[in-house]
Amino acid sequence: MPDRRVFVALLLALLPAVASAQGRKFSDPQPSIDAPRKIVLSLSEDDPKRISAILSNITNIQKYYDAAQVKLAVIAYGPGLAAVLKGSPVAPRIASLQDLEVDFIACGATLDTMKKTPADLLPNVTVVPNGLPEIVERSLSGWIHLHP
Repeated sequence: MPDRRVFVALLLALLPAVASAQGRKFSDPQPSIDAPRKIVLSLSEDDPKRISAILSNITNIQKYYDAAQVKLAVIAYGPGLAAVLKGSPVAPRIASLQDLEVDFIACGATLDTMKKTPADLLPNVTVVPNGLPEIVERSLSGWIHLHP
């Protein structure tokens, strides 16, 4: 039986052809395990329909790319922070996406303004000092920013 590494290398070489056959087209450089697409999404509204749409967008992005070909992060700031607070009606969906390695990040400045602490957040939500500069810095380091 061939070495497992050879099999994995052949499989990775065929991924662009499989994606093309499925109607997906990737720009160069092609997404890969070593160079996944990095996408950061803004969550800045406390509107159940908007929050649901953003979470659905994440699921759609995950379906388009192979799981190893995309890294997703959601930065919640302003009114959007409500989605990542304990008691949020979308907590089960967020937990499910976290299980699929989607990072949820809360704006520390918004937490302060709301007189909340990291203890008020859903499990595994990380805190950055300020959400908007976090988006800027990620964008400058190669992340694509989406604000659906």
